[in-house]
This record gives sequence, structure tokens and C-alpha cells, in this order.
Amino acid sequence: MKRCVLLMAGLASLVSLGAAAGGYDAGLAASYADLFEPAVAAKTGKALHLMKPDQLMKDLQAGKEIIALDVRTPNESDLLRITLPGSLQMPINEVFLAENLDRIPQNNPVVVVCKSGTRATAVGTALRHVGFNNVYILKGGLMALSAHLNAKNANPPMPQVSGSSK
Repeated sequence: MKRCVLLMAGLASLVSLGAAAGGYDAGLAASYADLFEPAVAAKTGKALHLMKPDQLMKDLQAGKEIIALDVRTPNESDLLRITLPGSLQMPINEVFLAENLDRIPQNNPVVVVCKSGTRATAVGTALRHVGFNNVYILKGGLMALSAHLNAKNANPPMPQVSGSSK
């Protein structure tokens, strides 16, 4: 009988340990609930800090100082590099190293980019979760930006200087 009671107690301990080990971090889950709380219906894109390619172009053409954070692999970025002033290239698996987090500015908007937007969404969301409230995600990634760009919207006419003649 004693043996049966000990066996049952041991089994109950193992079951409870298994539940705790396979469970989730309630505190972390609550912090994500706070992060995603404003993401409701039509407000979701704005709440997630998604930036459409046309908005990125408007902001750049308006002279806003935007930093691009490219989270693609080095091989990808070597083939097609982002040349905006101050741009950063950090593969997704290196973004959260302390020395790389220190390189990300907190006083300018940062737009996280990748090929299609998937990696950028993960990194951008996580960066905001750790306190980078100035981070946005290029919706659709470089593929969407490339589809949006053409000779007209990539090269807007320069404003005329008053008093100049043609």
C-alpha cells in the first residue's frame, strides 16, 4: 500500500512538472497581450506599425530621416543592397545581440525590411516588444517596394526655384 501511495505521489509530481515544463510564460504572454491590444480590425496594420511602400517613399521624398534595417542574410544583401543613408544590415539571427541592439537608433524612425516582409514582421514586432517604439515594418518587403516603384514615383520632379526661367 505504501508503495502504491509513493508511486502515485511520484506520478503526480511528474505530471505537474510536465505541465509546468510544457506550459507557457504567463508574464510574457500578458506583455504580448498589451502589445497586440490595439490591433483590432482595420486598425491592425497601424497598430503593428506596418508601413506601405508608398508611405515610405512619401516620407523619404519629404526628407524624413529614416533608417532602414535590413534583416536578410549577408548573401541576399550583397546581391541587392539598401543604400539609404544610415542603413543597417543585420541578419535576423544577429539582431538581438547586445552590440547590434546598441547600433539601432531610437531617435529616428527605423523601417525593418526583408524580401517579403515575413522576417521584418518578426523582428519589428520583437524590437517594439523590447522597447523600440520607433520601429516600423515595410509591408510586403522589398518585393512590394519593387512592385511599387517606377520611373515617375522613384524620381519625383524637383521643385522649381522661384525666378528661374526655362
